[in-house]
Amino acid sequence: MSDRASDRRVPSAVGNGDGEVAVLSQADLAVPTHQIVEPDGSYDPEVVPDLSEEELCDLYRWMVTDRVFSRRMVNIQRRGELGTFGSTRGQEASIVGSAFTLEPQDWLYVGRAWTPMFMRGASMDDTIRFWRGIEEGQQAFAKQNSQIAISIGSHVPLVAGLAWGMQLDDADAVATAYIGDGATSTGAAHEGINLAGALSLPALFFCQNNQYAISMPVDEQTGAKTLAQKALAYGIDAIRVDGQDVLAVYDAVQTARERVKNGTPVFVESVTYRLDAHTTSDDPTRYREDEEVRAWEENDPIERYRSFLKSEGLWSQIDHDAVVEDVEAEFDAALAAANEMQERQVAEIFAHVYDELPPELSRQREAFEALLEKRPEMYDHIEQRPKG
Repeated sequence: MSDRASDRRVPSAVGNGDGEVAVLSQADLAVPTHQIVEPDGSYDPEVVPDLSEEELCDLYRWMVTDRVFSRRMVNIQRRGELGTFGSTRGQEASIVGSAFTLEPQDWLYVGRAWTPMFMRGASMDDTIRFWRGIEEGQQAFAKQNSQIAISIGSHVPLVAGLAWGMQLDDADAVATAYIGDGATSTGAAHEGINLAGALSLPALFFCQNNQYAISMPVDEQTGAKTLAQKALAYGIDAIRVDGQDVLAVYDAVQTARERVKNGTPVFVESVTYRLDAHTTSDDPTRYREDEEVRAWEENDPIERYRSFLKSEGLWSQIDHDAVVEDVEAEFDAALAAANEMQERQVAEIFAHVYDELPPELSRQREAFEALLEKRPEMYDHIEQRPKG
């Protein structure tokens, strides 16, 4: 009989023996926050992850890439070249440290994290296309086992399903969902994480607790003292980590991935902060104080990691200005490539649904094309692939 089956047997009369009602509360659970480099830059060299000098420098370069990309995307949105965008400024350590642990065969669904896809080979121009609502960007991401999910928590059941398929195939990979603190309050996240726990799926849930679900602070959307502790109710392991410490995030998620590969799904809460607005259509001054933002700016993850690199004697191997210039040039080229996309033809309205177009849709397409040929002025009322 399996362990789970034996658990379902009627238990013998076992109690606490004193006749008192036992009440469990959050006070009975200690949830530590993993940290390696403290905000003042101090650290114990003995606990630094075993990464090469090149890898340690790469972490910095990717963090700068994330910040520059966010800045440039916000800038072009303000010029009317994007509909909206969600900046990741302030969350660079959380994003890069976690993604640095993943293997190419792992699947990755992200909410607020774009650089992990660059790290896996996705291009900036495809990301710009995605944010312009052009589906070719999303199609390109699939080639790197990556996808972006905009609606909060909607991708968690998909990741659980992916992990289930991996389990059935005995695949040497994990399925990873990047979610925010707000997603943990959605039904979809509950269903997906619960399924992973019930079936012991190879799923890794990386939660960036950036303190706000749009305008709702985390302490108002849940009564839990930490988000990590919620994992225990699903029967999966939990880790809480300082999301401003890139080395601690790497260490935590690397540990989580190893446990997932060994048959135990894991939920990681990365405590970080969204310095910019939720999206470019949001006004954060309506729900948070400038003093709070300034306090988190002083806890800048890039500055903290820079102090570590200086202590390790590695800062001389990095030309910060050159890194920024390279990312700026890459973005310029990506934007130019995205701008070169041709207008979509109206015939594509009927494409991508059936392998072979049914007779009725063929008739409708021919009638529509004939109408446009006869009445070309109708093109004035058709929007073909907007750039913003």
